[in-house]
Amino acid sequence: MPFTIESVHLGAVKVIVPTVFEDHRGYFMEAYRRDLFAEMGIPDEFVQDNQSYSVQGVIRGLHFQWDPPMGKLMRVTLGRAFLVAVDIRKGSPTLGQWVGVEASAENQRQVWAPAGFARGFCALSEVAVVQYKCTGLYNPRAESGIRWNDPQIGIAWPVEQPILSEKDARAQTLAEWLARPESDHFTYP
Repeated sequence: MPFTIESVHLGAVKVIVPTVFEDHRGYFMEAYRRDLFAEMGIPDEFVQDNQSYSVQGVIRGLHFQWDPPMGKLMRVTLGRAFLVAVDIRKGSPTLGQWVGVEASAENQRQVWAPAGFARGFCALSEVAVVQYKCTGLYNPRAESGIRWNDPQIGIAWPVEQPILSEKDARAQTLAEWLARPESDHFTYP
């Protein structure tokens, strides 16, 4: 099998590892294959690919979109990053819980986090390139974020003084998000 589900977290976040064929020239792998990902329960239609270049210590996120609902398949193609997903689904038994996975160009781990999860990452190496496939087209009128250091969530980020965008630095808390009517778009199950 070209892909293995290494682990499942919070009932829906999957860590996927591809089979990598290495020799003296380098390596080859399938990074995504629609039919096999569908068999693993991951949507088989991605409509947008994004790429982010970040310097060490940058935290991006925690981002999400409700219209259209957006799931993301994240991977690191240069360097290392700590990929995070937080359950923001009302009524979920894992609401407010998070999972963090170190992914790198070397270990080739991918993280699937469906809609209803806020996603983010921290660049661990001098530079990190993170690519993610998205199940929905970007809609700036229906996207938001949760503050990276919300004490209700308590993510153990591997950096003490992160580099943040203004938008991420002033993002809302999970409690503030749950008080908004838009949060009803993400209800469990």
